[in-house]
Amino acid sequence: MKRVAIFASGSGSNAENIISYFNKTQTAIVSKVYCNNKNAGVFDRCKRLQVDCVLFSREDFFKTETILSQLKESADVIILAGFLWKIPTNLIETFPNQIINIHPALLPKYGGKGMYGMHVHNAVKENKDSETGITIHYVNENYDEGAIIFQATTLLSDTDTPETIAQKIHLLEQEHFPKVIESVIQQ
Repeated sequence: MKRVAIFASGSGSNAENIISYFNKTQTAIVSKVYCNNKNAGVFDRCKRLQVDCVLFSREDFFKTETILSQLKESADVIILAGFLWKIPTNLIETFPNQIINIHPALLPKYGGKGMYGMHVHNAVKENKDSETGITIHYVNENYDEGAIIFQATTLLSDTDTPETIAQKIHLLEQEHFPKVIESVIQQ
């Protein structure tokens, strides 16, 4: 059974969804969740789901082998679920095509440094896009430029606000992310 490590920086709704999905299907196991934000809601979700959630520092991630060493022992696949730091080269080289991210837009639109969460939804609204969606992709050395695995779209109307766009995106994430992860790791 494949071991999945999840990286999160925020509330952890996607992490919880992935953990719950694999607890039900038993097609993979979430071995650990890593978080770089001591105030993130993901800690409460992991505690409730009885999954170890580890807080780590910028130094642990970028300047030492601490996180890499842990991942080598406990993970086959790494999932970024609302994780906001760029992934260091040593992780990408150690886990080639084994790090998967979800982005709240249809890449290549609205990708890159600083394009996450409400920043993306505001940009979609400002540009009066008629649709948006999610992109699930492999992680490479550049923000949001890895090979696309899957995209799903949702239509937008003139009355949509950045907040309603965020709700539509959240529904797509919850529906598709765990299933796409499962299909990738079973290949």
